[in-house]
Amino acid sequence: MFGNFAHLIPLATAPQGPPKDVPPPTPVNFPRYYPQVQDDQQIALGAEDETPESVVTLLQGIVRPAQLAIAHFEALGVHVVPNATAADLIPDPAYIPDFAAWDELSSDAAHEANENTRVPLVSGNRSPGCNTYLERKRELLFPNETGYRTVRRIQPPKGQSHARLGNCYEFFRQLDMLSNYWDDTSVAEQSAPEGEEEDRDALAARPRRTGAGNQMPPDFRQQMVQTFLKLVAYDFGCNTASARAEPRLHITSRNRGSARSSYFSSGCTFMYKTPTTREEARAGIVEGPVAAVSARHSTGFSPPPEDPNESSTDPDAVFDLGRELVAALVTAQHRAREGRTEKRIGEGAWWCTKPRWGGGPGGPIGREIEQQTSGDDTLVGDKDAPHPATDAAVAAQAAPAEKPAKVSISSRLASRVSPFGPLPSTRLPEREKESSSGPAKGVKRLKKSGNMAMYDNYRMVRPPALTWDKKAKYAAIGRAAGAEYDDIFVVSALYHHISIVRVRVPDQLMAVLEGRAEHEFENGKRSWGKLEVRRSKWFDLFKPEDRVDAMKLVWCMMNWLMRAVPKNEEEKDDADQNQDEKKDTTREKEVNPAAASQDAVEQAKDEAKQEAKDEVKQESVDVKMENA
Repeated sequence: MFGNFAHLIPLATAPQGPPKDVPPPTPVNFPRYYPQVQDDQQIALGAEDETPESVVTLLQGIVRPAQLAIAHFEALGVHVVPNATAADLIPDPAYIPDFAAWDELSSDAAHEANENTRVPLVSGNRSPGCNTYLERKRELLFPNETGYRTVRRIQPPKGQSHARLGNCYEFFRQLDMLSNYWDDTSVAEQSAPEGEEEDRDALAARPRRTGAGNQMPPDFRQQMVQTFLKLVAYDFGCNTASARAEPRLHITSRNRGSARSSYFSSGCTFMYKTPTTREEARAGIVEGPVAAVSARHSTGFSPPPEDPNESSTDPDAVFDLGRELVAALVTAQHRAREGRTEKRIGEGAWWCTKPRWGGGPGGPIGREIEQQTSGDDTLVGDKDAPHPATDAAVAAQAAPAEKPAKVSISSRLASRVSPFGPLPSTRLPEREKESSSGPAKGVKRLKKSGNMAMYDNYRMVRPPALTWDKKAKYAAIGRAAGAEYDDIFVVSALYHHISIVRVRVPDQLMAVLEGRAEHEFENGKRSWGKLEVRRSKWFDLFKPEDRVDAMKLVWCMMNWLMRAVPKNEEEKDDADQNQDEKKDTTREKEVNPAAASQDAVEQAKDEAKQEAKDEVKQESVDVKMENA
């Protein structure tokens, strides 16, 4: 029927060449600010004869991001170690799997050895084994063009079948979106041989950049990083999710007995431990955080120096390191909330209990002034003002007789006799009647809700709202037992690269930032020592080899954080103690046979008494059954 119109429908054609008017590529330069601290107890800022300036007071002096300077990192004692390996990042190398031995396993051998390579986790389950690792490695090693063909639903080359991306399908879909803004570094620019035309499908599967990297929406990078982390974290019982409340680093200073609270906001997301029960999962309960994810949209870093380990004082690089440290300190602050209850900022303080403006009488504000100048004595939003309905009734009694209202057109039409029968009803709806008889146009009607007026809400004196997430079970998952610090892992993302950062946050530093520390300095030196930061190299997610190396490092990180060792160590200590007591008892019995025989007699008496009690209980149960 529609065969004659087939020529009007355009066919899907592949691009014949590179797109036109493509902006130049965005240069990829990484921040290289590596502050160093030679001594853990380096003298803090301040003159020798004066008291050193508090680090909290120094941080609270930052009003704009441009005010962040090197002096703030020196006050915190930041020490950065670049290009760290897995052995440098993981506190215990025993939790680094033998990936080289796993790579040599065949498919059948991996299935047989899979259970032996799985370790217990803190959730009660077991970690993924070598079989899962080889599966993820095979999926990540697919060439980008092969993944793009599957995602774009382009036919594979002749003689080949579609690649089974499996769990990496969503990752390649996100990577395909990034290829519109960044040059794919895994493939070089290729051209067809002379005299031959390039295959249309091959041209359609090739990545083509149409925009600049600095024009890419930030959500693309965030979604790609979360999708990549999910390939490993999901099997360990974790998932990445945005915080329901804005991540804030709360700091409190105590100067001359008064406390001043402020905070630094962070755009990071967190990796949480997923609940093990269905009820908690439906309620949105999360536990952790386990780690942090900091994906940033900065692209204006200066070119790196010739030496890769040389530090640069580029302002953008300094600010970028500050954003990573804020994300790590926010995560440490959330993990330190385990077993604690939230205390409202300013609770019991004078500025949350006494009226503002120095206790003055106050007065009209905002539109209240306009109402007062117009001659109306009633203030909008005044709590002592009479009810609007009472004022309307009094005004109706005092008003003189009004002129007869004009007859509307609808009333005239209704009064006429129609030869076609009665006209439809011209009565106004109840809502229109209320509006027609209500206040004049432009006057805001009061809502019939329990909310207070805007000005009354402003006049209320109360502390700020609560900031803790009510559906989060804060816990320091993966923290070393008995340590005076917490190792915080941050997955940092720039451009189309990721890096794993480990920040060792001392408990004393968190106590100083929160205003809980009794002393900040000891003999004019920092009481917490230094803030050590170890960073891995940057992994390019466009390159299959870098993707696999990044997956290995994330695997090691999850294997360490989700381990069940701290709980087992406590149980092991109890078991060892019980075993020692048994050994001591056995030795005493061997040395003193009389005492051993006496213990045996007492044990036999206790067993006889227990059997007698059980028989009495059973007889009473039988009697009750017979009576029933």
